[in-house]
Amino acid sequence: RQTILPAEAEYVHLSFLFRKDTWNYILTGGIATLLIISVLGYRNYRQKQKLQLQRINELETEKQLTAMEAVLKGEEQERTRLAKDLHDGLGGMMSGIKYSLQTMKKNLIMTPENQQAFERSLDMLDSSINEMRRVAHNMMPEALVKFGLDTALKDLCNDVNQAGALQVNYQSIGMDHALIDQTTAITVYRIVQELINNTMKHAAATNSIVQLSKTDDKLTITVEDDGKGFDTACLDMAKGIGWTNIKNRVEFLKGKLDIHSHTGKGTSVLIELNI
Repeated sequence: RQTILPAEAEYVHLSFLFRKDTWNYILTGGIATLLIISVLGYRNYRQKQKLQLQRINELETEKQLTAMEAVLKGEEQERTRLAKDLHDGLGGMMSGIKYSLQTMKKNLIMTPENQQAFERSLDMLDSSINEMRRVAHNMMPEALVKFGLDTALKDLCNDVNQAGALQVNYQSIGMDHALIDQTTAITVYRIVQELINNTMKHAAATNSIVQLSKTDDKLTITVEDDGKGFDTACLDMAKGIGWTNIKNRVEFLKGKLDIHSHTGKGTSVLIELNI
């Protein structure tokens, strides 16, 4: 019968402990590895899910912008068509009627009362022709197409000043020889036009400032007034098409819109565009 020496027994015992520890390390390492793989896999899944949601949101935004662009372009095309119809079609007809009446006047013998009535009719026709031209001009200003945004806004402010309801001080900085594409120019013109209309309708203002500034690749539009102001928190609940149109047009140009106003302290609107 073979006897195991104490040294051999110790060696066997140590070998057993070593193998046990090794398996414990392997098992612990395996579990840790599985946990790390699981965590990394989950994070990767969440990241992919986040990217997918972000992409979906981007596509939705692009879809909305495309739809908005189509609406705005369609609106401008309709404005242009109506302006042309008014100016060339109806305007030409009314001018022809005026010429015919003036020719008839030379060949008619009228009492003083009838002559006064005839003159009043001609004056009313003249006023109608001028009003029709004004409407056509607002729909699609010739200056905007021929001379650009700076001149068109200057004309717009001059027209408002002549009407007398509001005094508008127009300022332009860095606009000499500035090249602005027609879509941006038309959209900015409509924004300023809407802001001035809002001022005249709601602000009870006496004076307003419109400033157009270009520096490098940035276009800044500022419209301020000394009117009664309002609580800007109400804008989120506003249902009028005025502010909605303004916000939609700024979004269409991928611009930034800041509105500052307090009751009794006027309103300041700042729009920044990258061009």
